[in-house]
Amino acid sequence: MSEELIARSVLDEQIIKSYLVSSTTEIGEAMSIARCAASAWDKTDPKQRVIKLTQLEVIILAELDNITEVIMAATGKVKTEVILGEIYPVLALLRYYKKNAARILSPFSVHTSPLLFPQANARVERRAYGVVAIISPWNFPFQLTLNPLLTALFSGNAVIFKMSEISLPVGELIIQLLSGLNLPEALVQQVTGLATTGEQLIDARPDLVFFTGSVTVGRAVMARAAQHPIPVILELGGKDAMLVFADANLERAVKAALYGAFSNSGQVCVSVERCYVEAECYTEFVALLKLAVTELKVGHGDKADLGALTTLKQFAVIEAHYNDALAKGAKASSPLRLDGRYVYPVVLWDVTQDMLLMREETFGPLLPIMAFNTEQQAVKLANDSDFGLNASVWSTDITKAERVARQLQVGNWAVNDVIKNIGHAGLPFGGCKNSGFGRYHGAEGLRQFSYTVAGLTSRSALNVEPNWFPYSNKRYREMLGFVDFMFGSGSLYQRSVRNWQALQAFRGYASLNLRQHWQNLVIFFIGRSE
Repeated sequence: MSEELIARSVLDEQIIKSYLVSSTTEIGEAMSIARCAASAWDKTDPKQRVIKLTQLEVIILAELDNITEVIMAATGKVKTEVILGEIYPVLALLRYYKKNAARILSPFSVHTSPLLFPQANARVERRAYGVVAIISPWNFPFQLTLNPLLTALFSGNAVIFKMSEISLPVGELIIQLLSGLNLPEALVQQVTGLATTGEQLIDARPDLVFFTGSVTVGRAVMARAAQHPIPVILELGGKDAMLVFADANLERAVKAALYGAFSNSGQVCVSVERCYVEAECYTEFVALLKLAVTELKVGHGDKADLGALTTLKQFAVIEAHYNDALAKGAKASSPLRLDGRYVYPVVLWDVTQDMLLMREETFGPLLPIMAFNTEQQAVKLANDSDFGLNASVWSTDITKAERVARQLQVGNWAVNDVIKNIGHAGLPFGGCKNSGFGRYHGAEGLRQFSYTVAGLTSRSALNVEPNWFPYSNKRYREMLGFVDFMFGSGSLYQRSVRNWQALQAFRGYASLNLRQHWQNLVIFFIGRSE
């Protein structure tokens, strides 16, 4: 008998639906039919793929209220957070690829040296991997499943995705929305289960694995994929730093810190989890934050700012980080309070770099503040982390802010803004260090879901090329002259004169027309050098 998973509403703990766990046999069958679908889809012109896929924009807009309700129940988000963090990024990505995908995926020519490759042309083409396995997290299950899924489809792949077991109703919603598109049968499939299902999906040997989640699970995914081997893209955790200089607009920076740290109750991979403030304005900044945090509303009322924890398991991490900070001398704006699934936000100050909430990902509504004295110290503190996902720098001196930002060991940064930069569909998104590798979004992200194929076509009429056998000392000297002509010192005229015999030898391999070609070519180069 198949195992079942029960989905419950985060809002009221009521059962939403039960889902059967996919068996190993079912996963294998899904992979087989996905390969057939991928073959047909890859042959579809990219412009036609764009036309088909971007119809999803119309479908989503027609279903906004229903989508919002499903995501709220599965995640505990407030309505505005669903629109901003889940739905808008998908629509923005669709709009970006509608305008740019076909161009980004188009083959392009590469300059070919007329000396080394006469009568030849070169080009680079992109080819879909085939079947992409997407394993997505519970904190943004709609966006963090659909965006890589759509990117894979635009690139010509089929997709099999596995949601977190906490987010299964969102996976069902995604399948329903995609059913409104005119796509090949089985182009997108879902498998259901726990961690073992993810392992079985990787063992079914997809052609690419895209994983979003924790560092610990990311390592396991990478190790599993390496056994086959299968390329992976990993979007892992963050410990994002916010650097506030004394010349910043403090009112704006305070409001940004609140949003950056407490949006989705801190359950964001790019949450502000470390805030470094210049000593000159540190006391004022902390005072403003202490006041501002008391005005945030928690719950699901009409004016609620922070929703619920999606999983109560996360509270154990939040509590451990809070208690460790207080034990080591930090001060807190309030006691840590859990009411059902709702955690009330806390600002902490007088923190030190060795505290857990400054070293490990908290993924909850805690905002630690620490002072710095110099620009160099701010950069050093920000880079003193195993993570490198996102960061923000705050100053009215844009030159200074950008200078600091470029020294940060992160995959993304923003000046005088927070979190929003990852919603820019044209910017590639991804991390470094323990925050993972690979990119999605933007042109670079689209290309990550395909691989390059390089082609060279020769139209030479020669029976033998200068670089072919047989070799001899004479050929060696000719090649020395050719290399010197191509890369040696002096003007082009000087290189031509001292290597004239080598160039003549190259011409000797050609037909009469090609000899004339070489002669004209040398004259052309000499003329340009003069």
